[in-house]
Amino acid sequence: MAVITEKKQKNKKRKRVSKELIYEMRHGSPIYYRDYDKVISGEKTLEEVMGSGGLQGYLVVLIANILFEKLKEKYFILANEVGYKFAPRSWYNLDIAIIDKEKLPKIPEGYITVPPEVVIEIDTKADLRKFKNPQDYFHRKTQDLLDSGVRKVIWIFTKEKKIWVAEKGKRWFITDWDDTIDVLGNIKLNLNELLEKEKH
Repeated sequence: MAVITEKKQKNKKRKRVSKELIYEMRHGSPIYYRDYDKVISGEKTLEEVMGSGGLQGYLVVLIANILFEKLKEKYFILANEVGYKFAPRSWYNLDIAIIDKEKLPKIPEGYITVPPEVVIEIDTKADLRKFKNPQDYFHRKTQDLLDSGVRKVIWIFTKEKKIWVAEKGKRWFITDWDDTIDVLGNIKLNLNELLEKEKH
């Protein structure tokens, strides 16, 4: 009897989590926004958990603008949590996606289904408590993206000032912000130099 009551309570708890609090979906399993439970309890608003940090938002705009200027002839540069459906009942939000125009002649109104050439992620809004450790989430998302056809995934971590580069068929590596990394073709990125340049 106690087991049945416990199951009912868990089911009620699940029902209280609205769709708006789902950040991403992996094989039918929802990944919620960080602090989603505080929205349910009334401690935070939905806008508070969905919003980006200042530095995160700044880097997305800065990097996307640079990529657009250099790659706009051949590629679409999509930003601002672009929904990418990579498998049935599965989708991820992407901060910046570089997509070959030949593979995607027209930008859809809904989620994209064509794998980007490169994905650039800056931190995450995902609630990571359901994972064994934060690394587990980053690894799964990265591997899913590469398996779906993405050529390269670049993670930028603002707190640690680190960059994680994962490319299909090559060694994944973590480096510092002052390192120059290859993005696509002859396009390179050095975050330290970029931010210093913007100060002047």
